[in-house]
Amino acid sequence: MTGTATTDAAPYFDVADPGFSITSAAVHEARESGWYARTNYGLAILRYDEVSRLLKHPRLRQGSVAWPAHNGVTEGPFADWWASWVLNKEGEEHHRLRRLMNPAFSPKLIGSLVPRFQALATELIDGFAEAGRCEFVSEFAEPYAARVIAIMLGIPESEWQVIARESTTIGLAMGVTIREDLGRIEEALASLYAYADELIADRRRHERDDFVTRLVRASRDTDRLSDTELRDGLLLLIFGGFDTTRNQLGLALQSFVRHPGQWRLLAERPELGGKAVEEVMRVNPTVRWVTREAVEDFTFQGLDIEAGTTVHLWSESAGTDPRVFGERSFDITAERKPHFGFGGGAHHCLGHFVARSDMSEALPLLARRLRDPRIGEGSEWLPDSGNTGPVRLPLTFTPAS
Repeated sequence: MTGTATTDAAPYFDVADPGFSITSAAVHEARESGWYARTNYGLAILRYDEVSRLLKHPRLRQGSVAWPAHNGVTEGPFADWWASWVLNKEGEEHHRLRRLMNPAFSPKLIGSLVPRFQALATELIDGFAEAGRCEFVSEFAEPYAARVIAIMLGIPESEWQVIARESTTIGLAMGVTIREDLGRIEEALASLYAYADELIADRRRHERDDFVTRLVRASRDTDRLSDTELRDGLLLLIFGGFDTTRNQLGLALQSFVRHPGQWRLLAERPELGGKAVEEVMRVNPTVRWVTREAVEDFTFQGLDIEAGTTVHLWSESAGTDPRVFGERSFDITAERKPHFGFGGGAHHCLGHFVARSDMSEALPLLARRLRDPRIGEGSEWLPDSGNTGPVRLPLTFTPAS
């Protein structure tokens, strides 16, 4: 390698510290002095253009496969399940799994569910709108995300609490406290494995026009999902679809509380729901970083990067980079370059259309019914690194007349 840059003078951040904030002024100041920083995991990429290029760099592979090992978790049920994710596969194996799973994420199938998403959001809002207050996570974001998954799976929506409880626990693995939470995480994983096995067995006996049946059909072809791949993929849908949607809805409310004029605009123009989702995910994504790992030594913009280096692409820092987006702003009518809230390149989130669809229906309905929302006392948040979001988000608001 022949690079001339060195990491010695680059800012350093201890991202494993639960008190660290990836959206802090210190990080944004570091972005102004250079395009990268050092962390206790490896490199952090801070600017939009460099993040965009490195997402698709041929000498980087998907890096989240190493996340458990970074935190001392190298064996056991959770480590095995994590390694099975299509997200963590490469090359032909990755292409094969995506090819087999893609039909289950048909836009036509998801589009047919939109009226049910709207009815669900309305039902939940009806439960607290007149009171002028709610605990947003438990009264809306959590049941909405879990019941959307139930609708997709073709199971009774009354079972949403099982999905929510176990997925919330597994979600602890995405944060920096993974090792101390491992026992609880693996208990939740075992519970959802049993749930998935029962669901798969039922669809093999009684096919329906739903997501699970499409996955089961993919396991019958010559080029097929194995039984383990089928179960692991279904579990990833349950967990991933719930965890990210719940967190992102909470972060959306936080963003709109900071920008009340945009909330009023969304209420007036519900057709902006899709753009509202994109703007929230640009400036306040639940996925705070996208992970890559160097598969061989290479030099990038004068910096030598050794094989095995973890490279975290900081999505919020890139999404608010003033070199691309100008002074910090939040505007749901603006035309923007793509954000990185769903990753990018070959590993772009498989379920992005589901998340975009259910959130773009929910947010305008919330905006029309919850006027001038404010965050009350007692809010609790996950650490602001890895994947984040509110644990509790008390809101007060003026009910729509």
